[in-house]
Amino acid sequence: MKFNIYLKALLLGFTIIFIASCDKDYNEIGADVIGDNDNHYGFDVDSTKTVKAYNLAIGPVQTNNLPINALGSYNHPKFGRTTANFVTQVELVAADPKFYNPAEVDIDSVYLYIPYFIKSSKTVTDSETGDSTYKLDSVYGGTSRFKLSVYESGYYLRDYDPAAGFQEQQKYYSNQNSMFDGSKILFEGEALNNNTLVPSQNEEFFFKSTEYKLTYQKDGEEVIKERKAPGIWLDLNKEFFRSKIINAPAGKLLNNNVFKDYFRGLYFKSEPLTSSSSDGAMAMLNFKQGKIVIEYEDETSSSDTTRKKKSMTINLGGNSVNLFENAESPEFASALTNANPTTGDEKLYLKGQQGSIAVIDILNPTEIAEMKNNNWLINEANLTFTIDKTAMASSEEPYRVYLYDLDNRRPIYDYYTDFSTRANTKFNKALHGGIIDTQKVEGGRGIRYKIRLTNHVRNLIKNDSTNVRLGLAITESISTVSNVKLKTPITTGSSTSSTIDRIPTAAVMNPLGTILYGSKPVSSDPDGEKKKMKLKIYYTKPD
Repeated sequence: MKFNIYLKALLLGFTIIFIASCDKDYNEIGADVIGDNDNHYGFDVDSTKTVKAYNLAIGPVQTNNLPINALGSYNHPKFGRTTANFVTQVELVAADPKFYNPAEVDIDSVYLYIPYFIKSSKTVTDSETGDSTYKLDSVYGGTSRFKLSVYESGYYLRDYDPAAGFQEQQKYYSNQNSMFDGSKILFEGEALNNNTLVPSQNEEFFFKSTEYKLTYQKDGEEVIKERKAPGIWLDLNKEFFRSKIINAPAGKLLNNNVFKDYFRGLYFKSEPLTSSSSDGAMAMLNFKQGKIVIEYEDETSSSDTTRKKKSMTINLGGNSVNLFENAESPEFASALTNANPTTGDEKLYLKGQQGSIAVIDILNPTEIAEMKNNNWLINEANLTFTIDKTAMASSEEPYRVYLYDLDNRRPIYDYYTDFSTRANTKFNKALHGGIIDTQKVEGGRGIRYKIRLTNHVRNLIKNDSTNVRLGLAITESISTVSNVKLKTPITTGSSTSSTIDRIPTAAVMNPLGTILYGSKPVSSDPDGEKKKMKLKIYYTKPD
């Protein structure tokens, strides 16, 4: 009998290794490794064990110095509107720049450029003009418009917290809009990107997928100096930079420590268009790739008065904060308000940024003892979450969800034992799962997320591991397993260990949401029992 058990386990291992070696697209990766057949290579299957899940609103969350940040105002049909603002310090590329005759410096242009994420290097190129159009990544809402204003920030972003004796990093939170908005500095009563001639740069901004061309005039002809991939491109007020940079007081541009206190950065403010029914748009951006370029003409040197064209670059660098304003839909707000930790919820509303997670409990002590006493050999254990296809029919769906140890704020053991990789790192650890499964639905809509927690369950039975609560969250990057603090810790029980004070960083980096069937069957749905989330355990045991 033992031989048969080991033979089955060996066959399973070879199957997993074979499939892991295949280079599949994410929709294929999201499918079963060893199928839905309850025979499962002759293994017994159990789907009756305890599983309970409920919704949890996370509230304001720490958002300083995230790897990527959101900008825009987007109305999700199910979750409501989120408006994302951003504040960042700026840094001189070359400290202590020299302007040899400041009074006669002629500024040709000042522009701000922040590249978008591109889905691939392939472009559609106009054969006549040579202009290219790209397919953008991490832009939601397409070319819908919103108002974008850029101001000088008047708030100094500290490195360390004086309240902690400067021993801890200063924390800033997603709901501190009023603090930064109240500190913004207008130049001559306007934003720095106020351009009445080009509404697409401010009053009706949208994320363009076409490239930008830097040109100059030669013999009366326009010559293309450089082509840049799509990104935020804003012409900024030249007179502000003449005052702030060219005519800066002595010593203010000496180094970046001094400069960051003198020019405290930029504040990007997004606003929905009130005169339009547009849902708006939002993009995830790596602001640290952004820069301000000042093109100007000055004397060549202190001893040579010949005028020469020059440029100066200021990077968007240093500390930063992403800010969110949520106007939750009645449906989403009701789901969070009426969450039931005792019985579990019929549907799970997962939302990134300043959104929500699900809290999950599996297996009670009696069930664990039963499996241990019956000498179960766990071949596979997985959680399956069915997507509410009707609710999500018109919405962008997140590629991946992340299951983690909520009590200890770390991945579960199955995360660490999955070494599978893909060309797109978002789909690493595919065997552990959590990737959306779209392969069984026409049109590429998702049907479910499936996560393997085989080793987690094995440890509960074999090693008497603590049966911790699990968290389920949207994730932007499965490789990012760090956490950020909640502004207000959430107490979900009587013990200190039940307090939730952090969530995964990658959840804050993703603006999307999804609606899943929960652990409690939807009472009004005849298929509610079939659709509810399931814990399936495939096992063998001695006769």
